[in-house]
Amino acid sequence: MHWVDFLSWALLIGGSFFCVTGAIGLLRLPDFYARLHGAGIIDTLGAGLILIGLMLQAGLSLVTVKLLFILFFILITSPTATHAIAHTARVQGLEPVLGGEDGEQ
Repeated sequence: MHWVDFLSWALLIGGSFFCVTGAIGLLRLPDFYARLHGAGIIDTLGAGLILIGLMLQAGLSLVTVKLLFILFFILITSPTATHAIAHTARVQGLEPVLGGEDGEQ
């Protein structure tokens, strides 16, 4: 195997790890804002690493250009959408949970 294969598989496994971690975070974290952070991990870091790993697997081709456009789109829209959702929730009066799981400070 070539070093590009090892690097691409490392990126694919790392991206999968962050996707699974973010998905567990969506289920286990205590409040809306923490869950929104978990969703942001899935979108930017997990999907980004997976797309970079797929680009390395594809080599120099039209597929790589398409994956690059998808990566650029995700890196621009995901943080923007996460910020907009968090800002709207805050403006609507949703308070973050402070302290432990039961809300004690």
